Amino acid sequence: MTTIAQESSHTQESVVNLTASAARQIAEMLSKEEATPAKYLRVFVEAGGCSGMQYGMVFDERRDDDQITELHGVGVIVDGISANYLRGSTIDFSDELNGGGFKINNPNAHSSCGCGKSFSA
Repeated sequence: MTTIAQESSHTQESVVNLTASAARQIAEMLSKEEATPAKYLRVFVEAGGCSGMQYGMVFDERRDDDQITELHGVGVIVDGISANYLRGSTIDFSDELNGGGFKINNPNAHSSCGCGKSFSA
């Protein structure tokens, strides 16, 4: 069983940042996942959405080419290709009834759609 602390020698400068509210929500969601060692929040981009690229977040295992960091006690991994699009982004969470959920503020996005889940770089 490998923990984030044991992998600290692999920790790099953070590609993305988490607000405290996002980290709390992610930690709560992760605690409800089936108990498996070394689960991280994977943040990525992929082709799709109404603006050409879209964000994705899943709980996943670490891969060799991932950049890993720990933010507010949450392990976050980003693959090398996604890191180029996400560098400097901040993930926030709001539990408001209208417009709540996770939001990604990406300084690299030239434009984004109204849903906030897709962007163009």
